[in-house]
Amino acid sequence: MEIRKRVLRAEHPDTLTSTANLASTYRNQGRWKEAEELEVQVVETRKRVLRAEHPSMLASMASLASTFWNQGRWKEAEELEVQVMEMRKRVLGAEHPDTLTSIANLASTYRDQGRWKEAEELQAKELKICSRVLGAKHPSTLTSMNNLALTFKAQGRNDEAILLMEKCFQLQEQVLGPQHPYTISSLKALNKW
Repeated sequence: MEIRKRVLRAEHPDTLTSTANLASTYRNQGRWKEAEELEVQVVETRKRVLRAEHPSMLASMASLASTFWNQGRWKEAEELEVQVMEMRKRVLGAEHPDTLTSIANLASTYRDQGRWKEAEELQAKELKICSRVLGAKHPSTLTSMNNLALTFKAQGRNDEAILLMEKCFQLQEQVLGPQHPYTISSLKALNKW
């Protein structure tokens, strides 16, 4: 990364990609402050050299939001997630997989703040779109189903949660296999409920 900065300059796309990759490595290691510092650099630089709605810019903003989320900095994460979601809807369309990921991320932020109705609304919308666009058995659809079931459970809506999680588990078993971590996680949730 340092060599690219020296040779190509800090604003070169390859340098920004290297910086973003290092930030991702830090985030995966739980080194939040180091990740955040680099992600802020990338976002600020990309704001100067790219248009606001460029896919790389949106990906950088989403990464920074994820770093905020992992630190429990919900308001900062939410602010960026809303921006990314709205821009992706406008640029890519409401049914694009990246837009759906943005919706899921924002719903997760709401859920982690105990904002159940807002989380449920987004999760139900995302699940409906995923089912229609990607198919009922697509892994992203199954993740959406799992998340909505967890939100139902958190609201004390046990019957709805169990029904949806049972359906999710059955499809995960078919699609991902019985030993897949997501399948096992869904089964553990059902057994606990």
